[in-house]
Amino acid sequence: MSKRKPVSDAVEIATVAALTHEGEGIIRGGKAVFVPGALPGESIKFRRTRSHRQHDEAELVEVLTPAPERVTPRCAHFGVCGGCALQHLSAEAQLEAKHTELRDNLERLGKVTPLSWLPPLRGPVWGYRRRARLGAKYVTKKGKVLVGFRERLGPFIADVQHCDVLAPPVGDLIAPLANLIMTLSIRERLPQIEVAVADNAVALVFRVLDPPSSADLDRLREFRQAHGPRIYLQPAGLGSVHELDAPGEPLRYGLPKFKVELEFLPTDFIQINGAVNEALVSRAVELLELTPAAEVLDLFCGIGNFTLPLARTAGRVVGVEGDAALVARARRNAQANRLENTEFHVADLARLPADVAAVARTSPWLKKGYTHVVLDPPRAGAREVLASVASLDPQRVLYISCHPGSLARDLGVLVNEHGFTLEAAGVLDMFPHTAHFESLALLRPGKHKARAP
Repeated sequence: MSKRKPVSDAVEIATVAALTHEGEGIIRGGKAVFVPGALPGESIKFRRTRSHRQHDEAELVEVLTPAPERVTPRCAHFGVCGGCALQHLSAEAQLEAKHTELRDNLERLGKVTPLSWLPPLRGPVWGYRRRARLGAKYVTKKGKVLVGFRERLGPFIADVQHCDVLAPPVGDLIAPLANLIMTLSIRERLPQIEVAVADNAVALVFRVLDPPSSADLDRLREFRQAHGPRIYLQPAGLGSVHELDAPGEPLRYGLPKFKVELEFLPTDFIQINGAVNEALVSRAVELLELTPAAEVLDLFCGIGNFTLPLARTAGRVVGVEGDAALVARARRNAQANRLENTEFHVADLARLPADVAAVARTSPWLKKGYTHVVLDPPRAGAREVLASVASLDPQRVLYISCHPGSLARDLGVLVNEHGFTLEAAGVLDMFPHTAHFESLALLRPGKHKARAP
């Protein structure tokens, strides 16, 4: 990381050219300047605050000519809280900015352009976030506990009372949670609360660095009684998470179109936006065009979010995931949904040998033939499995990505090195009011190359 140093306090005027991948305005012409809160096309006054080798940071002093897409942020904490970066940009313009970033990444990094663009997938823009990790901090100078996301421009927790993007009822529990922690003897030893909103319950996982006292446990029970969430404690690693008092029924969410319900633990990965996830699964099934003869390989399968719906149509679906605990839950989910045409394997897909033949020798899941492949990797992408995927010569490959850069890199490999055609791509607005988004790409065997950008 480059060393930061103070910059002149002089106020400058310029026109914003674009947005960074974090949603900050970019001033070009000489050394680039990143200005949070500024939008493309706006004439602004700004003051440089930090200097880096490649760019400067600045604060927005005044918007002289607002962009037509500028709107009034709904949240009073916008600009301070780091949970959102784009509340000042209309929902339609947010989608357009995300589409532009995906297109630019594909062209610049992957050297590919899809034959067609998919319409964006979207859902509710407020109260959508069913998974979150909230910070908690007792601030001596303020004499109170803060609960929420980190500040946008600093390491501190934002002083907020409510959150409009968290799924109900969690958005209304920010202040009550801060008040609860303030009463605990371990208030300075409780740094984090993990949130999971299921269809059947709300789960809160309290990270406790010291054991709660008997009085603390009573206060947690009173909070549960007053507000209704299931409360879990995490004294050490993920394996230490346990529910306060007797465990309740498993958390679950449904995919009604496919008559599937998935059980999960409060610390498991699930897609943050439930409505968009349902739309994503439906589009995945449509794009793959499965038949009862289809044999699908689902890589990075997690608890079976794609595996199980695909199994409603395909003849066989094989899920592969590096986390053995997630694989165990995927198997149980398949059994609970009476899907006998699935199987699951544990494999660290980020550490496969470069030699495809070596992978096949040690990976029983790769020794079988597949007509379709689904990839849903973490932010780092799926670089290590691309050659193996290509060796299967599938009819269709569907790639779901949470990072446009790694997606572009991997699509470039599949198209330019392995001869696939990039049929279609598009964005999913999984995280409204943030600069983050997910993308979807469909590839087929390369009868013809994707158009050059």
